[in-house]
Amino acid sequence: MGDMVFILAAACAFIAVAGVGFAFSGGGDKTAKTRMAAAVGEPIQRGKRKTAALDSAAQKRKQIQDSLKDLEARQKAERKKSLTLTARLEQAGLDWSPTKFWIISAIAGGFALTLTLITGQNVLVMLGATLVAGLGLPRWVIGMIKGRRQKRFTANFADALDVIVRGIKSGLPLNECLKIIAREAEEPVRSEFEMLTEGIAVGVDAEEGLRRMLRRMPLPELSFFSIVLTIQSKTGGNLAEALSNLSAVLRARKMMREKVGALSSEAKASAMIIGSLPPGVATMVLVISPDYMMPLFTTPMGQLMLLAGITWMGIGIFVMRGMINFKM
Repeated sequence: MGDMVFILAAACAFIAVAGVGFAFSGGGDKTAKTRMAAAVGEPIQRGKRKTAALDSAAQKRKQIQDSLKDLEARQKAERKKSLTLTARLEQAGLDWSPTKFWIISAIAGGFALTLTLITGQNVLVMLGATLVAGLGLPRWVIGMIKGRRQKRFTANFADALDVIVRGIKSGLPLNECLKIIAREAEEPVRSEFEMLTEGIAVGVDAEEGLRRMLRRMPLPELSFFSIVLTIQSKTGGNLAEALSNLSAVLRARKMMREKVGALSSEAKASAMIIGSLPPGVATMVLVISPDYMMPLFTTPMGQLMLLAGITWMGIGIFVMRGMINFKM
């Protein structure tokens, strides 16, 4: 009987210890695995979210790179188109056709040829004057008009970007901001944005409209603007912040350009003085002693010397202009 009681007590003690161990072990392997999964599940999910974010950023970066490559290829094609005569006339803001330009060039060349024939100049002088007046002078005038127009556009373009930035921050859509510039900006910014908004209104894609605008005004500032709008339309982002940064960059470029112009003003003045000395001295000698200078205009050797002098003076002026002209 005593042995039986001892065995029952041992069995009860064993059951009690087993129950305590079962309780502390978490209720079995299934519950333990569940708790372990719950414990480690949150870091795994965070890792998955981080990997997904990295993949999204890489995909967005690749999309931007592809967009930049596409834009670069298109800009190369547009750059070739901007070198044509029709494009140069558009860039100068003239509504001339190429036929009208060639007619004006022929009139200028014919006038120079008639003038040299009346004064009895040499054949080489007549040929040089005709080529310069017929081919060089009209293109030089168009280039000068185009340069002045592009300079005015660059001077007012940063203000136009500020208008877009303020409009977007106040809740206006981009098209409305472009219409505000087309109504209130200074020329030639107003006319260029007016053509852009009119094209968009009749169904032209915004990217195509920007390419046409860049063809009419081939400036790096406008190219930056086109790239920002194109990338933002494809990948999204804060357009106001991007345009604000672009406006700051353009103003810094303008300040640097003005600083370079101030530093090179002395060299420009020297070039103007040196370039004006030979024709000025020749004119003074012609007025004081015409008999001394007339063989330079009447004899074949004098005419050849005069043509050579004008040629070398022109080369010197272009070289000096290239040395003091800084492009940014």
